[in-house]
Amino acid sequence: MKRPRRCTSRGCTTARTLELTQINGEPQETKTVARVQNLFRATKKRLPMEELAEVQAVTDAGFEGCAHARPASKRQVLLVDRETLEAMDLRPGIIRENITTDGLNVNSLLIGQLLRIGRARLEVSAVCTPCDQMEAIRPGLRKELWGRRGMLCRVLEGGVIRRGDPIEKLS
Repeated sequence: MKRPRRCTSRGCTTARTLELTQINGEPQETKTVARVQNLFRATKKRLPMEELAEVQAVTDAGFEGCAHARPASKRQVLLVDRETLEAMDLRPGIIRENITTDGLNVNSLLIGQLLRIGRARLEVSAVCTPCDQMEAIRPGLRKELWGRRGMLCRVLEGGVIRRGDPIEKLS
């Protein structure tokens, strides 16, 4: 029985990318659906993130009520995968991501990749480079996160995103 492989490119880790099922006694690989595990927004800059059950993504701005929402910015929504956080012994929201994913290797996404998350459509716009704020969480974390901090997105089409929503790659 095959186990999911761990990706080592760009310092990322992925788990649960494949599942094995049996059809007529024969193992079959099936892809696990990537999902939204957690949602966060910053009500004020530098304060702890607020966890949400759902949020309105606003076209060309970011999350409604988020202090970092800005028109025309490449930094509207930050995606980080659960697998990376677990590998680094970090809890969701601590590195200030907006969406913690489950079953999606965020660090392998390409710039320009389109995603459907809930009712919203996002475009991956940049790699998120770790900032000095990471050092306040744990000394050396900025360096540890290099290449693993996640991907920034622009909101192309607004809509509600809920915890548990599927994440679909569109292109």
